[in-house]
Amino acid sequence: MYSNVYGADVYGMDARVIRIEADVSDGLPVFDMVGFLASAVKEARERVRIAVRNMGIRFPAKRITINLSPANLRKEGTSFDLPIAISLLSAFGHLSDDLTRDTMLIGELGLDGSVRGVRGVLAMILEGRKQGIRRFIVPGENASEGAVLEDVKVFGVGSLYEVMGFLRGEICLSPETLSFAAFCGRDSGEPDFSEVNGNVHLKRAAEIAVSGRHNLLMIGPPGSGKTMLAKRIPAIMPEMDLQESLEVTRLYSIRGMLSPEMPVVVRRPFRAPHHTVTAAALTGGGRIPMPGEISLASKGVLFLDELTEFARGTLEVLRQPLEEQKVTVSRVGYSEEYPSDCMFVAAMNPCHCGYYPDRDKCRCTLSEIHRYLGKVSEPLLDRMDICVETGAPEFHLYEESAESSAQIRERVQRTTDIQKKRYQKEDFSYNSQLPQKTLAKYCPLAKSEKEYLEDFFRAEACSARKIARILKVARTIADMEGSEQIQAPHITEAVCLRSIDRKYWGGELR
Repeated sequence: MYSNVYGADVYGMDARVIRIEADVSDGLPVFDMVGFLASAVKEARERVRIAVRNMGIRFPAKRITINLSPANLRKEGTSFDLPIAISLLSAFGHLSDDLTRDTMLIGELGLDGSVRGVRGVLAMILEGRKQGIRRFIVPGENASEGAVLEDVKVFGVGSLYEVMGFLRGEICLSPETLSFAAFCGRDSGEPDFSEVNGNVHLKRAAEIAVSGRHNLLMIGPPGSGKTMLAKRIPAIMPEMDLQESLEVTRLYSIRGMLSPEMPVVVRRPFRAPHHTVTAAALTGGGRIPMPGEISLASKGVLFLDELTEFARGTLEVLRQPLEEQKVTVSRVGYSEEYPSDCMFVAAMNPCHCGYYPDRDKCRCTLSEIHRYLGKVSEPLLDRMDICVETGAPEFHLYEESAESSAQIRERVQRTTDIQKKRYQKEDFSYNSQLPQKTLAKYCPLAKSEKEYLEDFFRAEACSARKIARILKVARTIADMEGSEQIQAPHITEAVCLRSIDRKYWGGELR
């Protein structure tokens, strides 16, 4: 007899719907599995055989063949165990093909017949939905991943016996339901901007950066609040909507980083890898391609603390992803594209001891300072929209009351709403994402402002990319003030927020 069901796996960023076919016919007793299978899939033969036997069902002395189609795609992972078992049971005559029509089955089998969780379930459900499948049977621990989708039915199961009973109508299961709104709302224990006293210019720079999704570099001595402020940036970012949440949750599902307690990502990600991270871990890749840290930070913040402690080669791989908001990893045999739509924040000291240019404390030589700062290249600096210098706050500032994250977030939300309305017919939503060809349309300048920017370009001998980024920051500052036209004060502030790098990288150190 012949039967078929639908399963799926994840390879890199892509989920693939796979047709599992089973044929049981006369001949020498053998159990073959074909279809370009990886080791984990080949081993499913023994897991399925023992799980079915432990249900009390005897394997007939027949020629059994399992085919995973399309055969030209390499199949990875353990998600095929459950569909292979159900396809076999249908071919044995224990189930009718009608019971599994338009149904996708996902799950790993234990030898006792239990159905265990796998990674990437949300990505598989989204791909199955795209291809017209509306019913999904998945491990119970993964069921809540797809439950937030309203137009599909996701059933969580715990054993092969339960799946058999459900398909036959002997066991009643209710589809998982999950309200996206129930997971929204701020955590009362989340770090708050009210805890950051003083550093007014630094908080202003952070608000501008978040409002336009601009990259931010902070440079200053130890203890000046760089890391403290960076950790609070997600608290002033607007709430994620359902579509953004699904995009991020899909990434975390593929990496197996979701939990039953928090099956959907509703808060902006904040990723802060250690400086020993490799280039591959940062951008993604590997033998079995996986998204890296910059992709896991999508819709949120990628924070690199102690920037100059990272290997220079690791930092240089960020240049293209920061510019294009995607990572393309090419290897022999495959090419994968990962998202990198995140806000990049970095913090660093100006020298080894951290106290330059305070010569009363700094004991580094000029050559040591040059070598230290030289770890950050000029092309990478060009990708930073805002560069701000920090200083140790004075003691009396700790007695001041500071604005809360909620107050700042309200202003940020108003600014982002202005941008989304302006760019509603475009394929981008933030000022930082403005392509070069649209600058004249969305950032028009009066004659005096244009001359000021041209004078700055010639005096500083800076790149066209840097001028474009200054203009985008000025557009954000204008939006924050509700101004349709970019005024001279907006450009002046944007220039000041990018001039500090000349003190360290472009001038004569003393």
